[in-house]
Order: sequence, then structure tokens, then C-alpha cells
Amino acid sequence: MAAHCGISRIAIPAPPAQCTASRDQISGKRSCSLVGPSGCVALSISNHDQQRRKNRLKSRILASKFRLEGGVLYDSSFHGRRFLDRSKGSHEQRLSSCCCSSSTATTRMQAVARASVGPTEPQATSLKWLNDEKVSEKDSEGDESITNGMLGIEDHLKNMLPSHPKLHRGQLDNGLRYVILPNKVPPNRFEAHMEMHVGSVDEEEHEQGIAHMIEHVTFLGSKKREKLLGTGARSNAYTDFHHTVFHVHSPVTAQGTNEPLLPLVLDALHEIAFKPKFLASRIEKERSAVLSELQMMNTIEYRVDCQAQFGSTPAGLHHANLASPLANILASASQQLPKLQKGLAGPTAVDPPPVSFLSAPTRKERHAIRPPVKHSWSLPGISGENKVPYIFQHELLQNFSLNLFCKTPIQRVQTYSDIRDVLMRRIVLSTYQFRISTRYKSANPPFISIELDHSDSGREGCTVTTLAVTAEPKDWSGALKVAVQEISRLKEHGVTKGELARYLNALLKDSEHLAAMIDSVPSIDNLDFIMESDAVGHTVMDQQQGYEALLAVADSVTLEDVHATAKSMLQYVADFGDSNAPVPAAIVACVPKSLHENGRGDIEFKITPDEIVESIKSGLSEPLAPEAEFDVPDELVSAAELSTLKMQRKPCFVPVTDGGTLLKIVNEQTGIVMRRLSNGMRVNYKITQNEAKGGVMRLVVAGGRARETSDASGAVAVGVRTFSEGGVVGGYSREQVELFCVTKLINCVLEADEEFMCMDFHFTMRDGGMKAAFQLLHLVMERNVWLEDALDRAKQLYMSHFRAMPKSLERATAYKLMCAMFDGDERLLEPNPSAIEKLTLPVVREAVMKQLVTGNMELCIVGDFSEHDIETCILDYLGTVAPEKDVPARKEIEAKEKPVVINPSPKPEVCNQKLFLKDTDERACAYVAGPAPNRWGYTVDGLDLNVLVEPVPKNLTEQQARALAPPGVEVIQKPGETGSFWKRPRHPLYGSVAMTLLAEIINARLFTNVRDALGLTYDVSFEFRLFDRLKGGWFVISVTSTPTKIQRAVEASINVLKGLHSNQITQRELDRAKRILMMRHESDCKDNKYWLGLITHLQAPSVGRKNVSCIRDLAYLYELATIDDVYNAYKFLGLDEKSVYTCIGVAGTDTDGGGGDSALTLEEDTVEELPVALPGSHFQGRGMSTMTRPTT
Repeated sequence: MAAHCGISRIAIPAPPAQCTASRDQISGKRSCSLVGPSGCVALSISNHDQQRRKNRLKSRILASKFRLEGGVLYDSSFHGRRFLDRSKGSHEQRLSSCCCSSSTATTRMQAVARASVGPTEPQATSLKWLNDEKVSEKDSEGDESITNGMLGIEDHLKNMLPSHPKLHRGQLDNGLRYVILPNKVPPNRFEAHMEMHVGSVDEEEHEQGIAHMIEHVTFLGSKKREKLLGTGARSNAYTDFHHTVFHVHSPVTAQGTNEPLLPLVLDALHEIAFKPKFLASRIEKERSAVLSELQMMNTIEYRVDCQAQFGSTPAGLHHANLASPLANILASASQQLPKLQKGLAGPTAVDPPPVSFLSAPTRKERHAIRPPVKHSWSLPGISGENKVPYIFQHELLQNFSLNLFCKTPIQRVQTYSDIRDVLMRRIVLSTYQFRISTRYKSANPPFISIELDHSDSGREGCTVTTLAVTAEPKDWSGALKVAVQEISRLKEHGVTKGELARYLNALLKDSEHLAAMIDSVPSIDNLDFIMESDAVGHTVMDQQQGYEALLAVADSVTLEDVHATAKSMLQYVADFGDSNAPVPAAIVACVPKSLHENGRGDIEFKITPDEIVESIKSGLSEPLAPEAEFDVPDELVSAAELSTLKMQRKPCFVPVTDGGTLLKIVNEQTGIVMRRLSNGMRVNYKITQNEAKGGVMRLVVAGGRARETSDASGAVAVGVRTFSEGGVVGGYSREQVELFCVTKLINCVLEADEEFMCMDFHFTMRDGGMKAAFQLLHLVMERNVWLEDALDRAKQLYMSHFRAMPKSLERATAYKLMCAMFDGDERLLEPNPSAIEKLTLPVVREAVMKQLVTGNMELCIVGDFSEHDIETCILDYLGTVAPEKDVPARKEIEAKEKPVVINPSPKPEVCNQKLFLKDTDERACAYVAGPAPNRWGYTVDGLDLNVLVEPVPKNLTEQQARALAPPGVEVIQKPGETGSFWKRPRHPLYGSVAMTLLAEIINARLFTNVRDALGLTYDVSFEFRLFDRLKGGWFVISVTSTPTKIQRAVEASINVLKGLHSNQITQRELDRAKRILMMRHESDCKDNKYWLGLITHLQAPSVGRKNVSCIRDLAYLYELATIDDVYNAYKFLGLDEKSVYTCIGVAGTDTDGGGGDSALTLEEDTVEELPVALPGSHFQGRGMSTMTRPTT
């Protein structure tokens, strides 16, 4: 393998000895990259609060959905991270991170104060903590302020954009380039990244998979990295096409000793990158881990992503680049797996010749940033034949999907004219997406989703425009026609005046919102954007500079210019087939082999490339009228309506507690305020500056799916989805409501789970955004509208989702486990087709509305608002909601609610399930589950983790014991035992803290034993699913492995779970778990959504134990927790043979599942015969998923 490339990155705040920064200031994010004679190394310093372990996995196999862990640094030679997922985080979508926001359409140029570097903040102008003799510092390019009337607009558009004022670049004498960006969030943390410029692209044909394996071996084989495990630091690594990155997220100093951790972290990274240990034992372990990781990621969804990008013919988007070994890494996993196994799986029937006998490999041409890429540009005037659509057909696919790609050279965003172009492209994208969403108003929409994306790809060095269409197989032609028709309409007629004003205003508002948050943006977000921008040559600005830049060009944006932009972007679709039109770079369709028809079952699905081309041309041939204007309300509740409601209902605050006198309870330590309205609604709020001029709000309604009845199974789930699909409130149409939310920058999500219905809002304080969110919530509760066509769409989506279940190994495996564990309790499982068919609009409406009453509601709000503003909105828009009419009826329904029970089974065949799924590729997964208490310590059988029962001294009488008992302590008698006992209540959060620590310890042991020592899996994890309202819960171990090892992996996982008594928990394990959880809590406290979760249920009668002490004392409880406390939680888990349930799922071509044991083949069952579907997965479509989840 070529050994000429390398990168390292490090992100750290300046050491305290050189900086007296405050806690908020001391977390800086810095990055350096080095280019030496034999490659590049990048050091980046930043801070990051959470691991993104699950999100990182896809990038590690095919290096496509590449997401950085922890804060990132950025290197001038580092290219964009995104590859397959072009819809998120792109420069076009975010308008340069600093530019993607909104204000008014009639803005003027103005100067906005930028973030300043404080005198005690780590900054590049003071780099004395580096070796002064080896630093040649280079400041960023000078910043240029924007002033009103500075230049004429035409001259101004030619000016260069200003550079980020706090971003500093330099180069050490040894060639190491670095970038330094001070950052405050998260505080007292640093992130160190060592990035080597070498990856899978440098592998030769006989080395497939070796780059990934070297990353595993060097990282996990480092003894110095292991020394960091007890310090509170977290470390990880990943490999992509041409980068290998090792990174550490660490506190500035070690807890307890205050020892600076930067030297230890750098020493570990140095050993990993430059003095690696290649131990034979480690190589064998990681050989298995890499193969397991590959099989784990090789889901059908992942294979679809690969096909969409590369295909297996010249029709693929980047197929021209498959001539090098990159081809085998990027091809579908079914193609690459045999080669990877041949290279990593050890001796085979025909072993490759020894290296000494191999001819010298031909080295590939190397590019400083990315491998050579051949582009087939989609530009006017470039002749070429239309690509024949490539069709990927597979038996595990459920829906039709098609991607129509266009590749163009990247337009670097460096001048004001460039940022203006970006702004206009974003307006075009926003307009198209809203127009498409209006197509849902038909009772039977011909598509599931249609998306248009326009993104710069630093990885490939091009801009890609993608039209993505997803539909039911029977509707594929109609869906494709709708997609291209709207493209054609937008290209021919442009946007309307209202659309231009609306989306320009929204983008400016969003940018203004980001600018206000400049000092609270996490390091990872800032650095991701910096790396992405530099990779494609864009000027890097901070959020406020971006907002200024948008303000400076907004007035110059005209309808004619936006129309011209639409023509340029969309011509490759709108003029499809025209000899003068740009030729699409690729057309890739992924389709099932069969489709389901009612009354006929599954029938063969046939489609040809010619049919696809004909549908596109047919859709484009229909005459299209210009888009009509929509009347968008400025408010949903007028002042006159509000005045009338206040006169009628006389809203006011009442005592917070029953029988109490306090109208307002304020906890000074947490800043939490609790109120109660005269209509019975409870309100909790907290004022924070975590998100400047922004806030979040959650309406929680007790009940959920647990209150569904057997004759209306799925009514709550489908009902919530129906209301979400309708989107109609008061006298306003769905389109008007959606546009109102766009204009006011409101994001609203409605969902239901087993215990609650929830409605979440995210809003901005600008231009009355909070008041607008409260108006919408008021109409949802007071004047909701239920539509038959919305019910039809909801039922159709649930049907489709259910029928896709047998084609997913993970879903099907979890389905069997959940069915066995809960004995078919449909409230815990997806509604099945027969139940869905029975549901009518009155039934689902009643199921939802019986729960949606003020006495059953709690509202929580967190944000940057004033006390006066929030309490005015609460009184005006919540206090005027009609009070609950029939409290006894609700109480009766609550009393009839059946508990959720995990019944122990004496039959081994019930507790130990197996499943086989026919697939072209081999994969395996398994779940191990059993009963646990709920979050507050309650079990279904009446036990209570949060209660301590102690024997009363025998010399005391019962009367004396009662006299000595402190308040709250009872004296009880235990059946079958003599003497009395004291029953002491523990802290209400005791059980939750103990179980959280237990989960962290079990996860560490699973990794050490099952993954590391035994090499049976790449990924194994332990999680609790803890109810809040319902008594009980359950634990789940998720395991992925190969078909030949999955049984042993499950047995090893169970041994770890059951072995905590024979292998006692140590104090070091407990301390490590405490550090991890406390670091996570401290970091999350900077997030509004985290606080929203903390204050949820504070006043909920159905969650009686939760109170402010659960938030106030959390850190204290972690400190006090002992090993005995963890074992106390452990003994409440159901771990006997009758209580532990397992299900092993294997996919492959062997009829016995690859393991010799018989297993159920799902294809033997018809969809109608399956009683339930799997919880945990989400279907795509408009609105929020209402799927239940087996774990959280």
C-alpha cells in the first residue's frame, strides 16, 4: 500500500499555565495540518460534547457517509466529508453556515457587531503555548466590514468576501500546517485529531480492506491510548477513501489530580501514528472486527445508497472513477465482501502468492486533496448521449426510488456575487420543496417523497444536483411525472413574488438567528463547516459575517435573476432529451422484485429503462400553468378573537399544587419556574441563553398507545399521524399553515409513543416567532380539523411500513423478539394491516381527542425570552383553551389501562427465537432482552427500587420503631418474617442514576470481552428502555456479527450480563462510568432540547416521583453512588432462564441460516398472517413518525 500520505489533527484549548481564561473561555478549537516531504499531517484543536458513534459507522466501511467524531480540525488539503447524504450540511443548504438564515426581504446593508476575542480567551495572536522557535505564524486575511452605501451594488458584488476574523492559519518549520479557531462550547474540553492522508484509495488490488484494518490495529494496540481510559478522555478512529483519523476528546486536566492531559493525549496519538504496535493477537482480533463491521453496515438501504452513487455500469454517477482499486471499495458490499474476506479472512483454498513473488504494483496518480476524478459534466453545449437509466433490482427492496443526477464544476463562493448566487439557488430549492409538499392534498398521493438537492462535493471535486423520487412501486410513473412537471414549471415560469419575498425573508431570519448564536455554536459544527468550505475553495466566514453578506446582497435579488438561476439549475431535467440541454450524469433506479396487491399477494414487478425515459418525457410534455399565489396569514389568532376569548374564559394562574397557595414556584438553583392555569394545564419554563433569541416548547399529553383498546388497535398511532398529515387548523388550509411556519421560522413535530402524545416546537424570538408558535398550539387544541384524505394517507403509510418489515433483518429480528417477550401485546407493536383497515375517522379522532384535554396536559418551554413575554403568551393562548369537560370519564379510562407485562416463559423455544432472511449477502444480528424497572424504580410486580427496607432492631417494639422513624419512613411487616422493618424512601432519581451507571459499566465490559478479547463482534451495546408513566421497562443487548459467530456472540454477551456477581464491579469501573456520564451531562446542559427533556413531567400527575430535586441533585447523586447501589439496580433485572429472551437473525442464501439450526423464513408467512410489525423504524413522508421504539 502506498505509504506517502498522512494527516494528523488536534483540537485543544491553550493550557492554563499560558491562559487565565474562564471556564467558558478555556475551550478553544484549533487545528493544524502539516505537509511534509512524505505527506500531510494536520493538527486540529477543538472541543465537542458527544460521541457520534452510530453515525460514524457507515463512513468506516465504504467511507461514504463520512461524519467526524468530536470536534474536528480542518486542514487546507482536507475535502468535504459528506458523500452519499447530500441533503444535509451542504454549502448550498446552509448558505455557508454563516449565511443560511433569514430576516426581511427589504433589508438594507448594515454593520453587525462580530464576535470578539476576549483578552483572556485562547487566540492565535498568543501562541506561546506552542514552541515559539518552530512556529511561523500567519494571520488570516484581513477582515472587511460592510457599511451601508459603501459602493454601488454592481461594484460591491465584485468585492471579495471577508475572512473569518478568529480563524488563524500557520505552518511549523517541519512543514506542519495548522488552523486555529478559539471556541467556547463545550467548556473545559479539548479535541485532538491526528489525520493521516492515507486511506482505501491507496490500496492495491491485493490489499483490499487493509487501510481500515491498520486503523483498527494501530489504534486499539496502543498502550499509551489505554492510559487515557481512566482520565475522562474518550478516543476513537475512522478511515475513509484517503484519510485515516485518530482522535481524542478530553478534559483540559485530569479530574482529581489536575494534571494537564494535553501531553498525554499527544503522546498517545504520536504512538498510534508513528510508532504503532502490530501484535499478532491484535491483528487476528481486528481481522474479525473489520469483517463484522462490513456485514453489519451492509443493509439493503446502504446498498441502495451505493447503487445510486456508483451503480455497476457506466450509468452510475461516479462510475468513471471505478478503474482504480477505489472501485472495489465503492461498489456494493456484495461485490467487495469476497475480496475483503480473501484479503483479511486468513488462509483460503487458494492462498495468494507471498508478497516477495508479487510483481511490483503500479502506483496510482496522487492528488493533494483527492484521487484523480473523471467527470462527465452536465453543461449546455457539451455534447453527449443521454445516459440509459441503470436499474438495481433486489428482493429486499420495498419501494421504488430514482435519482437523476447532474454534475457541474464547483462555483467557489469568494465574492459577494457568489454569495448572492448561493442565496438565489437556495430560494429555488425552497420553492420547489414547498410546491411538492402541496401535492399531498390529494387523497392518494402518487409519491412518498420527492427531494431536490444542490450540493458541493469536496470529496469528488464537483457540484451535484439530485432529483430523488421515492414511491410505491405501483405509483412510480405518476410520482416521476409529478417530480419533473414541477421542475419544468419552476424552470419555465420561475418563482412568484410571494415565494421570493417569503423564502428570502426566511433565509435572512435564519442567518440572523445563527449570527446571534455565534458564541454558542459547538466546535464540531464550526469545524465541519470550515473543512467543507476550504475543501471546495469557499471563503470561510463566521456566522455574523455571513449574515452581513446576505444583508448586503438581499436587495439586489430580483425575480428575473432567480428565474435565470432556476433555468440554469433545472435545465438538465426540464429539457431532458433536448439536444442542446445538459445531459444528466446518471439516472439510477432501485426497485423491488415484487409488489403487493390486495387480493393477489406479491406479484412480479417489471420495469425497463425505456419506460423510465418515457415517463420523464411524458411528464415534461404536459402544458403547465404558472404557480398561483398563496395568501399567507400574518397571525393565526387575531387581536379581536383573543380579546373575545379572554373575556369569555378569564384565564388566570392558580396555585401550582392541589391545596397549596403559591401561584408560582421558582427554583433558584436551576432557574425552573412552575405555573398552573385555571383550565388545569400545567406549565414549566426555564429562561436560558443557550440559543440566543431562540426557544423550544413541548406539549405532553399522558396516555399514548397504552390506552388503545383491542377493538381499535393502532387508533392513537394512526390518529396522530392523521392529524399531522392533515395539517389544517381553524379556517386555514394546510398550505397556509405550512407557509405561516416557514415565514415565522417555526418547526413543529407531532408524535405518539406507548405512554404519551407529544408536540414539539422550535421557534425564534424574532418577528413574533414565539407568539406565532403559541397561536398555532392554541388552534391545535381549540380548532383542530380532521380530514378523511389525511386518514387515507396515514393508513397507506402504515400499511407500506408494515409490509416492508419482513425485508429488513434488524426489523424482522426485533419483531420476533418483541412478539415473544410481550406475548403479542399490540400496544407495544406496529398496527397490522387488518387493524389499520378497521380504523375510521371518528374512531381515530376520538382516541386522540379523549387524551387531548387540558387536565391531562403539561407544557414545557426553554429559551431566550423574558418572564413577561413568556407568561403573557401562556395566559393569552393557553389560558384561553377550553377546560376539560368530563374529568371522571378520563379517570375511568386511565383506571382501565392494562399494565405492560413481560411474562416469563417456561418454554425455551419461546425465549430463544431464530429467524432466517433470504438475501444475496450474508449478515447476522441478534437481540437479548428482559424485564427491568421503570425510570422511577417501579416494576410491574409491585417491587420498588427506590425504597430501602431495613430490619428494626429486635430490642425495639413496633410502637418504639414508629416513634423513632423519621418523617416519610414507615414501619412494615414482611410476610413470612418475624419482626418489624423500616421502609425508607430513597431519592426519586436513585433508581435512574443506578441503572444509568449499570448500563455504562455493562457496555464497557461487553466491548472488552465480546468485541475485544473474543473478537466475536464489531458492535455490541446494552440499553435500557425505561418507561416514565407505565410501571416496568426492559433492557436490550444488540449484537451484530457474522452468521458463523452470532450464536457465540450472543452467548458471550449473556455471560457478561449474568457475570457481574462472579466478576465483581471494581471502583475503577464505577469511577470511569461516573466521569463519562457527568461529562455528558455538563456538555448537554448547553443545549435547550436537553433542558426541555429535564423539565418534562415535573408536574405530570402520572409521573408522581419526578420533581425539581431530580434535576438539581443529578450531579450530587452521581458522586454519591456506590458499587452497592449499582448492584441494587442489577438485582432488579430479570436474568433467570425464563425471563431472558433472545432472537438471532441471519440473512444469506443458505436455507439453514448458515448455522446449522432451523430458522423461520419470513417469506413463508403472508403479510396478513403477521400479527404485528417491528417497532423502532421510521417510514419517510411528510410529518413526524409515530413509530414506537424497542429501545431508547
